[in-house]
Amino acid sequence: MVKTAWVTDSTAYLDDELKSHPDLYTIPLTVLLDGEEYSDGIDLTPQQLFARLKQLKNPPMTSQPSVGAFQALYQQLEKDYDQIITVLISGKLSGTVSSSEQAAKLVDIPVTTFDSQILTYPMSALLKKGMELLAAGNSIEAIIEELEQIRETNETYVLVGSLEQLHRGGRMSGLQFFLGSMLNVKPIISIEKGALAVKEKIRGEKKAKEKILDYFRSAYEKYQIKEVYLLFGLHESHTDDWRMELKEQFPQVEIICCPLGAVIGVHAGENTLGISWFNGLK
Repeated sequence: MVKTAWVTDSTAYLDDELKSHPDLYTIPLTVLLDGEEYSDGIDLTPQQLFARLKQLKNPPMTSQPSVGAFQALYQQLEKDYDQIITVLISGKLSGTVSSSEQAAKLVDIPVTTFDSQILTYPMSALLKKGMELLAAGNSIEAIIEELEQIRETNETYVLVGSLEQLHRGGRMSGLQFFLGSMLNVKPIISIEKGALAVKEKIRGEKKAKEKILDYFRSAYEKYQIKEVYLLFGLHESHTDDWRMELKEQFPQVEIICCPLGAVIGVHAGENTLGISWFNGLK
C-alpha cells in the first residue's frame, strides 16, 4: 500500500483531529522582531507576540521556511513514506509554496504542493478534505482537482485590527492608512484568489460587521453552507457577537472559532476579526 505523508505550515490551525494525525508534519514560518528570529507556533505564542509588538523599534517582519528546511523535512520523510502532499498558505501572501516547489526538485520522493490560496482554519479544512478523499481511495490527481474546485468557492472577509500595523508592514499605502484612521473608516478586506483586496469601505465598525454578516446570509441562501470559520487575532471574545448572531439565525451551521496565529497577527493586529467559508465544501 502506498504510504502518504501530509505537510502543512505553521499558519494552519491544527485542531485535535489534525494534531493527533500520525502522518501530518508542520513546517514553521519565521517571525522577525527587532533582529531576533522566532519560529511561529514553536517559540512564540500570540500572547508573547502582541506584548512584544508594543515595544518594537522596527516594523515586525515574517519570512517563509527556506528551501533547505523543506528539503531536510522531505528527505526525512523519504525514509518512511512513498509520496508527500503539501498544503500551504496562499502563495500571494508568502513565498512558502515556492520554497516547497523548489525543494521538491531536490528530493527523490514525489511531492505534490497545493497552494490553498488562504490561511489558518480554512486551509486546515482543505487539508482535512484532502485526507478524507485519500482515505476513500482517490488518486492524488483526483484529490488535487477536487481541492482546487472547493478552493475557488472560498469567501473570506476580514476587519483588520490595526491599520497602522498593516501600513508599517508594507501591506497598505500611507494615504489609505491616513484616510482610514482619520474618518473611522473600516475597510473590509477580502481574500481574492489568494491576495488581499479592499472589498468595501464602511464608516464605523458596527456597520462593517453587519455588512459582513450580510455577505454570509446571501451565500447561505444560495449554497446551504455547513460550516463557517470565525478568525480572531488574540481575543476570542471578539467573535462573541458574530457567534451569537450566527447561532441564532443558522442553527444548523457548525461555527468554528480559531486564532489567526503569530504570522498573520504581525501584519493585522490583535483586534483583527475575520469570517470565512467555502460555498462548495460538502
